[in-house]
Amino acid sequence: QVQLVESGGGLVQPGGSLRLSCVVSGRTLTSAAMGWFRQAPGKEREFVAGINWSGILTTYADSVKGRFTISRDNTKNTVYLQMNSLKPEDTAVYYCARAKNLYVNIATYEYDYWGQGTQVTVSS
Repeated sequence: QVQLVESGGGLVQPGGSLRLSCVVSGRTLTSAAMGWFRQAPGKEREFVAGINWSGILTTYADSVKGRFTISRDNTKNTVYLQMNSLKPEDTAVYYCARAKNLYVNIATYEYDYWGQGTQVTVSS
């Protein structure tokens, strides 16, 4: 059974930074691409960032490009999302997800395992 556990969320002021972590258990991390998604109240879940199985290729939503960085440490079975220059519109529950294959996809249906989510609130 694959399990994903996110951590690192919290309350931060605009312009601040947070680093989210996602620990994967139950299967080797190198067997799949990984992604971060977010969902704000009343909105659909949206793609934020993705990374391929090796960590060489990354993809970002336009809204976070240049501010967020996704990375992975396959030796620790962990995926990270470094979030800088946070804005109030980044407020959402952030989810880590494991892709069905080795390559980055932006569609939620391309991911088969999800974490429980971690709340990120950007407010002064």
